[in-house]
Amino acid sequence: MPVRLYIDHNVNQAVIHGLRLRGLDVLTAFEDGAHQLPDPDLLDRATALGVVFVPQALAVGLCVEQLQLLAGAGEAQEFVGSLEFSPLR
Repeated sequence: MPVRLYIDHNVNQAVIHGLRLRGLDVLTAFEDGAHQLPDPDLLDRATALGVVFVPQALAVGLCVEQLQLLAGAGEAQEFVGSLEFSPLR
């Protein structure tokens, strides 16, 4: 089963839409009610779930593709406490 993606509320909505169109399970910080948390608390919340760092300069299509690859790369528990960087090398 693909990993659920937890996405900061500042991420381009086109990325979120693209991920959902591909059938990925996406939860945004806004939907989670965490968008009002101070940044350190939001980072703690995201870290508890696993963090993927994607540069904001990455094109929307490539970002969606990279996150789809990561989401399908293993089970959620394999990513807990990890920090992944995209684009994948």
